[in-house]
Amino acid sequence: MDFSGHWAGLCALSIFCVAYVLVILEEITGMAKSKPVLMAAGLIWALIGVAFSATGQSAVAHDAALGVIEEYGELFLFLIVAVTYVNTLEERRAFDALRGVLVRAGLSYRQLFALTGVLAFFLSGVLDNLTTALVMGAVVMALGRDSPKFAVVACVSVVVAANAGGAFSPFGDITTLMVWQQGKLGFFEFFALFVPSVVNWAVPAGIMIWAVPKGRPAQGQDRVRPKPAMWAVVALFAATIATSVAFKNALNLPPAMGMMLGLGYLQALAYGLRLTGARRGDEDMVLDSFAQVQRVEWDTLLFFFGIIFAVGGLGVLGYLALASQVLYTGLGPMAANIIIGALSAVVDNIPLMFAVLTMDPQLSQGHWLLITLTCGVGGSILSIGSAAGVALMGQARGVYTFGAHLRWAWAVGLGYGAAILVHLWWNAALF
Repeated sequence: MDFSGHWAGLCALSIFCVAYVLVILEEITGMAKSKPVLMAAGLIWALIGVAFSATGQSAVAHDAALGVIEEYGELFLFLIVAVTYVNTLEERRAFDALRGVLVRAGLSYRQLFALTGVLAFFLSGVLDNLTTALVMGAVVMALGRDSPKFAVVACVSVVVAANAGGAFSPFGDITTLMVWQQGKLGFFEFFALFVPSVVNWAVPAGIMIWAVPKGRPAQGQDRVRPKPAMWAVVALFAATIATSVAFKNALNLPPAMGMMLGLGYLQALAYGLRLTGARRGDEDMVLDSFAQVQRVEWDTLLFFFGIIFAVGGLGVLGYLALASQVLYTGLGPMAANIIIGALSAVVDNIPLMFAVLTMDPQLSQGHWLLITLTCGVGGSILSIGSAAGVALMGQARGVYTFGAHLRWAWAVGLGYGAAILVHLWWNAALF
């Protein structure tokens, strides 16, 4: 049923717009981004309940709500495990050790610019783009303590690299994870985006490196000793990813179930470390895995809940079908995917991708890869266009700013266009 012109639909659309404006103004209002979207999601579904009940279709609304709950439930369980592993690696001092190695390396600023970008690109495929931006951002700020000019350009590079690296891996971004869980692309099919993703970062990086000052930072002497079993956690994280892929590809089960089994791996390790640490009297060995679960960023997870339910509600009311008609039928999938990717520079890519998945246009593998690429890397054009950029602005406050990133938006935009052209050429057989 189409309620896009109904009073309930118009009210729901207005509520969503107001909530999203409050999300954008989070830094000004101080209101956590999850709060307005949670309110919006609840109110939108209340309006759906009223509208569908009035037409005797309450069972349809009920089934639609259960479908959205199922989609969010899979995403929620998957993210809980992934973030818990990342938190555990942080607690074992893995990222501090990496920072110490780079600070002591004695490389030039330009070498460090290239190295931090490459590391951010590849780490993002496993850790996700937000975590990677925070980890490599901390490294950049430590290296650029005496050179703000280096720190600014390197932060821009890290954001672009983290978003580009997240685009070719199902684990690299929430949007790629959603595409994989929906079965639009197989696990290994994402790797067709590797070359376009490299180009997306390499083009602006090749331009920005000339703005990096010559010379090298003062060589630090601080050595960070990781806690015991750090490499065991790394190995179990890799085993968890493999288990998740096996559940999806070999057993045709939701990958979130494989991730939950992987959480069991970590819990078993934590139990063994607790016994061993208590026997040896070594506090550093003890691992409290439940404490790492508690450290999950709940504002982000609740934001995902609100966005998925709010956008899902707009789909039930008919707005996404209308948007699909205008974009994918009117303009065609090529133009639609590129436009949606460009919009992600302003609007968060998660609601955009969820909207596309809800529209469910009939696309070839090449076009599903295209929307995955554009939605993943389009947010790099502006610092506010991705979670990686927003998080790094908070971490490197006063150094990496909206204006600092905006000065290089043209170069990032060139990378966006070049990545699309390379994808159309490199993966031409998939269209």
